[in-house]
Parts: sequence; structure tokens; C-alpha cells
Amino acid sequence: MIRKMGVSKNGEVSVTTHPEYDRASEVKAFDDTKDGVKGLADSGVTKIPRIFHNLQSLDESEKDSASGSTQVSVPSVDFAGVGEDPSRRKVVVEKIREASETWGFFQVVNHGIPLSVLEEMKNGVRRFYEQDPEVKRELYTRDPLRPLVYNSNFDLYSSPSANWRDTFFCFMAPHPPKPQDLPSVCRDILVEYTKQVMKLGSELFELLSEALGLNPNHLNDIGCNEGLVVACHCYPACPEPELTMGATKHADDGFITVLLQDHIGGLQVLHENRWVDVSPVPGALVINIGDLLQLITNDKFKSVEHRVVANRVGPRVSVASFFSTSLQPSSNLYGPIKDLVSEDNPPKYREITVHDYVAYSLARSLVGTSPLPHFRIG
Repeated sequence: MIRKMGVSKNGEVSVTTHPEYDRASEVKAFDDTKDGVKGLADSGVTKIPRIFHNLQSLDESEKDSASGSTQVSVPSVDFAGVGEDPSRRKVVVEKIREASETWGFFQVVNHGIPLSVLEEMKNGVRRFYEQDPEVKRELYTRDPLRPLVYNSNFDLYSSPSANWRDTFFCFMAPHPPKPQDLPSVCRDILVEYTKQVMKLGSELFELLSEALGLNPNHLNDIGCNEGLVVACHCYPACPEPELTMGATKHADDGFITVLLQDHIGGLQVLHENRWVDVSPVPGALVINIGDLLQLITNDKFKSVEHRVVANRVGPRVSVASFFSTSLQPSSNLYGPIKDLVSEDNPPKYREITVHDYVAYSLARSLVGTSPLPHFRIG
């Protein structure tokens, strides 16, 4: 019990007792419902449970920085003609190089994935979360190696505060799940969207290779496009968005991430110590550099922190496709690309497998400083 002492107007001392906050028990009770944040939102809660209270969301300096976020915007790159017009391709490569070095984020339009596929993918995610709770509970799991993993907060038991978000994810490459292991409400579109994103990913790695001054096939040849993890997020409407986060600030641990977001918004990127809104653009996809690409480019391309703020409007849905073999076994070693290092620019990182990097990153939960310094030489 927690005791608080007070003094009344007549000078009498009073002692009041309050039940001690038992975070572990409250986390387990929430997890045991298997209904996630959406279950809380659907129940009509007007106060969010204390396990979601996030001190980061109360940081006034971060609120102030976010308030001025409309003055600058994340770079946008138009892929129209990039495969047919050499001069156009040169412009695109330069824009990607600049964005990857300074922002770590950019949006792409005319990327080749039909708008109908993007819309159906978002609808498929909505259909999954709108299923009867009993159906979803059957899929709820903390086993990261299941063909499809659905839960709320992968780091629920290790992070200081929970995020206002539910997720289902699956490893779609190099070893995709059997179709019957995918939810029927979004099975077909998940397979089709994956096919389209894998194709776009290979093109992005070609352009990124050229932006590094390498052979266009370099990043694909070393396996950057080999693995794909697709994570489908749901951020329900939050009654107290000022007290929590949709996603705490973090950097992604893969090579690149391709993000499909809906019209609601909430994604912010940390640029020059200010939070900048990544405003939704119809038909666009958001691309960001991951830790592993920063590592193999010897810090030339930047993996930057980003977050999602909670919102009274929702549910917001997004689909993050991470190019990484993640926790799947692989013996491939990744270190700074030899063509990018020299006597004046020596390797800054030791070689590491994707599995070991991701395992170290996940063990730290979604909060804290970047894992990259742990792998630096010296």
C-alpha cells in the first residue's frame, strides 16, 4: 500500500492509503483478455488504463516541436518514367540520395502499385480488426514464430508503457506462410500486396544502389530484398491521446520499410531535433531507411527515429513492410560495403547477421537509444 500524509486546516495530521500500482498484474490482465486495445476502445472506455500512460507523450518540448511541424515536409519523389527515361532516372536517384542522407524518409508517388491494391489492402486490415472478438482471440499469440502473429504491443511485458496499438504480422518472404495460415478476410490481398511490394522493393534497392554510386544490382545481390515482414497496425480512437502514444519513438531495424498509411495521419519523423508530420498523400507510399542500411552504408544513409501520436479519431490503420529476414535463420554477414570505405572513411561497424541484429534490437523493446552504437568498432 502507498500511504500519503496530509495536514488539515485545524492542524490534524491525516493518513490516507491507496492501493499500490501493480503494473505487472495490470499488464497480464489486459493481455489475458486477448481483445487488445481495440477491445478497450470498443468497450467505450473514457479513461485509458495506467499501463498506457507514457511520459514521452507529456514532454512539453516535444509537443512544442510537433506544433511547428507544418513548416517543413518530408521529401516526395515521383517515380513516373524512372524505368524508361535515363535523364528522369538520374533526377530520381539524386532525390533519393539527398533524402536518404538528410531525412532517412521520403514519400513515393507513381510507384507502380495500383491504387485499387492499396485501398483493398487497407480494407483487408480493417476487416481483420472488425472480426468478431472470438475469432481474433483464436489468433492472439505471443509466439513470434507462428505463421501469423496477432497481439497488442510485442514488447508489452518489457516496455515501461504500452502503446495504443494492436498489430498482426507475418513473414511473407523468403518463406511465405501457407495460404490457409492467413486470415480469410485478408488472405488474397495480403498475397497480392506482398508480390507488388517485393517488386517495388527490388526497384528501390536498385535506385538506392545507384544513389550510393554502386552497380544497380548491388543491394539486391547481397540479399537486402530477400526477406519481408508485413505488419498490419490498428490504432483505435483514443479518449485521452495526450497521455499515450500510438508508437513510441524508435528506428526500424531492417534495410528499408515501405509504409502504407490511411488518411488519418499521426506518423511523425524526427528531423533536425523537431517532429515533422508525415502527412498522408493519396496513393503515396512512405519509404524509410532502416538500421541495417545505415550500417552497410557506413552511416552515409540515415536510419532516423519516428513515432505515431495517438488520436481521438480512429481507428487508423497502416501496413509496414520491413525488408529484412528478421529472426529467420541466415548465415549472411553484413558490414560496411567495401566499395564505400577507404583509408579516410574506415569501417565504422563490425559484421553482423540480420538475425543477431534484430534479436538484440527486439530485446531492448521499442524504447531507448538506437542499437547501432552497440555494433560500432572501437
